[in-house]
Amino acid sequence: MVAEDDAKQAELVRRYLEHEGHAVTVVEDGRAALEGVRHREPDLLVLDVMMPRADGLDVVRILRAEDREIPVLMLTARSTEDDLLLGLDLGADDYMTKPFSPRELVARVRTLLRRNRRPAAPSPAAGPAPTPGPAPARAPDDALTVGTLRVDPVRHEVSVGGTSVVCTPGEFRILAAMAAEPDRVFTRQRLLAELHGFDKYISGRTVDVHVMHLRKKIERAPRRPVRLLTVFGVGYKLTDPAKGARRASS
Repeated sequence: MVAEDDAKQAELVRRYLEHEGHAVTVVEDGRAALEGVRHREPDLLVLDVMMPRADGLDVVRILRAEDREIPVLMLTARSTEDDLLLGLDLGADDYMTKPFSPRELVARVRTLLRRNRRPAAPSPAAGPAPTPGPAPARAPDDALTVGTLRVDPVRHEVSVGGTSVVCTPGEFRILAAMAAEPDRVFTRQRLLAELHGFDKYISGRTVDVHVMHLRKKIERAPRRPVRLLTVFGVGYKLTDPAKGARRASS
């Protein structure tokens, strides 16, 4: 679904996405976007920020309050960092600032869909699954582990205690860098270097937002983190909570 009140912009986005093979529905305001998602939730929502009846930020806020996990790519003419951070903080998965490259938008959509692909339900008429043959040989495991946290840079996968965790590209870059050097304190400037080339508008506050979202995904109690810790006045570090527990009991 594309929610965009500029008819020419919406048509351009629709054509590029349809050329990529997507079925596209276009709506012209925020309320229509909410009604469309509630009626038949699409696989992804391309959402303009400045729209009549309900703006894009309100749409994201409402969808997340309803526990809808639909991926959202926000389009905004606003270039201030506060607006972009607010969109991410409310639950947007990615954003692009206008004017943007339609080809880049298609690539971002492809990445979000791949990362959030829903597994197909087995068909009752399909019969029993065939007996699997021998598993193919796997390449050596280059995954980074910090306690029960596992980060696989090759497959771009993250898991905690065997449970898969979906990360945005920026979140993954930060987590992979820190997992490669556990217990090292990373300054915000160092983490900004990891984000360089992905986020156009970046500052220390952008790093803080990424860390906040990562804590929601890898911590049992995000407000009381035990893995991704703040080192006040310096930055952040990634650690194995079991080590801290052992030290405390010794």
